[in-house]
Amino acid sequence: MERFKLYIDGQFDDGAGAFESLDPATGAPWALMAEAREAEVDRAVLAADRAFRAPAWAGLTASARGKLLMRLADLVQAAAPLLAALETRDTGKIIRETSAQIAYVAEYYRYYAGMADKIEGAHLPIDKPDMEVWLRREPVGVVAAIVPWNSQLFLSAVKLGPALAAGCTIVLKASEDGPAPLLEFARVVHEAGFPPGVVNIITGFGPTCGAVLAAHPKVSHIAFTGGPETARHIVRASAENLSRTSLELGGKSPFIVFDDADLDSATNAQVSGIFAATGQSCVAGSRLLVQRGVKDEMLARLKAKAEAVRIAAPDLMTTEVGPLCTARQRDRIAGIIAASVAAGARLVTGGQLPAGPGFFFPPTILDCSDAPDAPCVRQELFGPVLSVLPFDTEDDALRLANDTAYGLASGVFTRSLTRAHRMIRGIRAGIVWVNTYRAVSPIAPFGGHGLSGHGREGGLAAALDYTTVKAVWLRTSDDPIPDPFVMR
Repeated sequence: MERFKLYIDGQFDDGAGAFESLDPATGAPWALMAEAREAEVDRAVLAADRAFRAPAWAGLTASARGKLLMRLADLVQAAAPLLAALETRDTGKIIRETSAQIAYVAEYYRYYAGMADKIEGAHLPIDKPDMEVWLRREPVGVVAAIVPWNSQLFLSAVKLGPALAAGCTIVLKASEDGPAPLLEFARVVHEAGFPPGVVNIITGFGPTCGAVLAAHPKVSHIAFTGGPETARHIVRASAENLSRTSLELGGKSPFIVFDDADLDSATNAQVSGIFAATGQSCVAGSRLLVQRGVKDEMLARLKAKAEAVRIAAPDLMTTEVGPLCTARQRDRIAGIIAASVAAGARLVTGGQLPAGPGFFFPPTILDCSDAPDAPCVRQELFGPVLSVLPFDTEDDALRLANDTAYGLASGVFTRSLTRAHRMIRGIRAGIVWVNTYRAVSPIAPFGGHGLSGHGREGGLAAALDYTTVKAVWLRTSDDPIPDPFVMR
């Protein structure tokens, strides 16, 4: 089997041991991943801390950091076919998506390369005539970036790009599920020429790797993408050193279709929002809220498209839905569907585990008209499962849209401009897509609130999150300092 190593302090490392990674399309092991435990985590964080203070990184100009990021962007684009193939093999995500997504990831590094020398301070018009006061923005320190297996090159870029642009150093922890593409990405980082210790890439299990990293006293900022329960552990661990946290935790996003919508566009966008990436997306439009007058037509269209989806091996360019990443996720989804049907949801299509190897699950639609509180409506399934609820009025739509503990993404389909603006104002979510869905850009911030976390990734604000503000006071008078017992 192929073997993948950790990357610590500019060196490739065998770790404390190794564990098998499974091919989701077959369920069989295909590679060995080096495992980081407490000793490896400590070495990685200490290497990042040394690099943060060393002249090779700390002495670089902002423009020089930008050039390193630009080189990394070029190398990511060149390595995209290999990285995409590894992500498909190790996570089951279809090759047509990994190829396009990883190529676009290069644009995130280019965006932050250009931002590196534009993170500015400010001069303050202070109220003391013998003082000059200005603010410096300085890097916060060592960043622990913890990412899940899905869209991992993208979710790493939205952390590494702004953190490196700001001058921080990184310990990136890949998920123990499907870490191959990020461990291979370490070779790209190495080739880009970052000084040793600036970027360290490890993987391992939660109690012996992730928890140790989150609680490490040298970590200043934790950037985490994953589930709320793991986030709670991370926040508790961060209390020991009072490190900052930014959390992107997924959602239960409402996809709202009014009776005046273009149903062709709405149907295609809903298919993209829930069945693309096999539904394993934090912004999955998993709750379809459809106005009652077009509900039956919308359901019929979606049922036909769901049943026509091409389910096959993820490495084929013709495949539209591949396997789920893990068997435990497949089994969890099946259990939630069964509980939802028992609660009164009606199975429109899908829902049955297919025969054969691998962790496949078919596109599934549940009509929850008579079960608005079914588990499938409330819980994030992270799979190709759509829950459908009807509404009558605009107020009903807003009530249902906001009836969730999450608040990441949302979609609105209507031809009415005034209605669109009212919905934009009323929906409690960090992202509102109108007459489109599942679009991203390095220029636009990404994030939510509630159980969807806090902080933003993408845009200028993300880079500023990795800085701290230093106020500098310079006295311009040559006169003796006045009474020392009176605060100036």
